[in-house]
Amino acid sequence: MTRSNSIIRKWQGYAPQLWSLLRIVAAILFIQFGTMKLFGYPIVMPPQAGPLHLFSEIGVAGILETFGGGLMLIGLFTRPVAFILSGEMAVAYFQGHAPNGFWTLANGGGDAVFFCFLWLYFSAAGAGPWSIDAKRKPSLHSHTVVPEL
Repeated sequence: MTRSNSIIRKWQGYAPQLWSLLRIVAAILFIQFGTMKLFGYPIVMPPQAGPLHLFSEIGVAGILETFGGGLMLIGLFTRPVAFILSGEMAVAYFQGHAPNGFWTLANGGGDAVFFCFLWLYFSAAGAGPWSIDAKRKPSLHSHTVVPEL
């Protein structure tokens, strides 16, 4: 085995931890979209002038993004939550962004498309080893398939 193969194999060994890290970082970013809608933090959702109605479409999106994102952050009920969030992002894209044009740079829908497919991945892959799900059912999270180079 050459030195470069050894380095690659060692790096591949970190795949489960990086899988969890991806979920954690994505959840932190995602929660910000929800807190913006619900609490006006870290910024107020433009062009929201009045109070948010919790059971409006934007209110429900804020609840899903804040609390669903929180569940994704800790890795609890990851597969069903990720599936719901993926669907929410698909709705957000097709209702809020796609009518403004095809290209995501032009219609502002890049985040929605990215999160849609990222959460879809987690709905199939699960949370990874650094999660409450892994502590609850270790047999589901004990191995990761790493593609050969």
